[in-house]
Amino acid sequence: MHRNVKSAPDLPNLARPAHPPLGDFTTDARVLVLIGMAIVVGSGGAAAAWVLLKLIALVTNIVWLGRLSVASASPADTAPGLWMVAVPALGGLVIGLMARFGSEKIRGHGIPEAIEAILIGGSRMQLKVALLKPLSSAISIGTGGPFGAEGPIIMTGGAIGSLFAQCFHLTAAERKTLLVSGAVAGMTAIFGTPIAAVLLAVELLLFEWKPRSFIPVVTAVVVAALWRPALLGSGPLFPFKTTLDLPWWGLGAAVGVGILAGLQSGLMTRLLYAAEDLFERLPVHWMWWPMLGGMIVGLGGLVEPRALGVGYDLIGDLLTGHMAVSEASRLLLVKSIIWLLALASGTSGGVLAPLLILGGTAGWLEGQLLPGDASCWALIGMAAMMGGTMRVPLTGVLFAIELTGNLGLLLPLLTATGSAYAVTVLLLKRSILTEKIARRGRHILREYSVDPFEALRAEDVMVRNVDTLPAAMPIDDAVAFFMADAHRHKAYPVIDADGGLAGMVTRADVLRWRTEGAHDRQTLGEMISDAAVTVGHPDEVLGRIADLMVANEVGRVPIVERGSRRVVGLVARKDLLHIRSIANGAERDRKAYLARQGV
Repeated sequence: MHRNVKSAPDLPNLARPAHPPLGDFTTDARVLVLIGMAIVVGSGGAAAAWVLLKLIALVTNIVWLGRLSVASASPADTAPGLWMVAVPALGGLVIGLMARFGSEKIRGHGIPEAIEAILIGGSRMQLKVALLKPLSSAISIGTGGPFGAEGPIIMTGGAIGSLFAQCFHLTAAERKTLLVSGAVAGMTAIFGTPIAAVLLAVELLLFEWKPRSFIPVVTAVVVAALWRPALLGSGPLFPFKTTLDLPWWGLGAAVGVGILAGLQSGLMTRLLYAAEDLFERLPVHWMWWPMLGGMIVGLGGLVEPRALGVGYDLIGDLLTGHMAVSEASRLLLVKSIIWLLALASGTSGGVLAPLLILGGTAGWLEGQLLPGDASCWALIGMAAMMGGTMRVPLTGVLFAIELTGNLGLLLPLLTATGSAYAVTVLLLKRSILTEKIARRGRHILREYSVDPFEALRAEDVMVRNVDTLPAAMPIDDAVAFFMADAHRHKAYPVIDADGGLAGMVTRADVLRWRTEGAHDRQTLGEMISDAAVTVGHPDEVLGRIADLMVANEVGRVPIVERGSRRVVGLVARKDLLHIRSIANGAERDRKAYLARQGV
């Protein structure tokens, strides 16, 4: 019986997986559903940001000022004393207990945990993480922890998006989109930086560039931005309109600030994980580490009380110039030490605000020797430190602009941030965020490129001179053909008298026929199975050919002309693997074509 060879429209789903029509993008009307969901998630992320900031203020007021209030307050408003050492330590103890008996996922920066959930956990987060992360972060920051609120809100907003997505029948990619939508919606609500939040999603969290994810993320960010005036106020968080009148060599100074920020970033990253290694060697359970880190924070507060807490007021002072050189130097040293050791202890807090303060302070000090207002160099240092350390250069530039409303510094911001980014990617294989994930045995590649399987077609790689067997070949001859040479292919197309594809014969078929004995001159055309043959067409992209191989568990796919059964080529697994070699060669092989031609 002849095997039934079906054309593309007639093949069952198993033989030919469903694909959208070819085009620039793969997005379909399903994105409209995600847009509707992103509206809900964006609102949830904004609400979570408001709750987190109020919780931080509440804890700060209770433990430092002894009052029940959600008004803005700072640990620096308290006179230095033993209480300044005790409060961060007690806060660390509470967080250690919450982590051990609640969820260990509340420990750390927040952003690495969100990345890990996206890449490894199918974008599924637990309800208790959504509840415990903001509470633990509020306790950590409110009791003096030198952290920012952005890491916790990214984790919390992401958990809201993930939990909402888990209520519906969605793919892992769709859950990821909603997780990231909630995360960046929270960031937008806190800082009022919608464009930077979208760029953060693209550069750090989505691990793709597709309209399917980009459009819902933009929707969630816009919704959060609409909620922000009612919840937290409108306008830039740190209005700053000072311009920088640079001489002809001024951008060279911006490059220098960026290089120093990159070196500072690399030092901070190495010291952080060296400190984590020290904590790992302590002869006590990790539950006690945040308390030890809190004691160090308190001791640092005795030296420089303003180093405690989020420190948004410090950013304001750097941008207005209300700071002395001695104070800035002391702040840079103390904030660096207590932030690194507290974060290494496994407490709950973010990295963005401390990076802004450390980069801004260094930039302000450098600005004392550079042309123009030192406050401008402080802002440039902030962006460079953020972009280099977190490996999000575009986010760093737009974050600084939206945070201050100052578009006039765009070029020096871009110059410095690009320089810092170049330094960190050359010095360190991983960022401060991904190093933690790598230490858990995971590898993350942060570079995106077009999949060559979606750029090449079957006709670009197929073997054109295909070895075939005639349908009229007797079975015993086919057995002898396969057994005569150990280097035979594992499968051959079978061609009928008209030159059309009749089916495929495999080594497994031959082994079965061999055990059955003589076949009374039966031919291949009479014996091959009548199941549908997996076929491709010359104009199909290789990604679809690879999908066919996976779906039907075959290693060779005959390529036939559309509208006929004539075999024009064959694609095997080794041909697909060769594509990776071609792609690597495009990155590795260097040739000077004009020089070779004598031009």
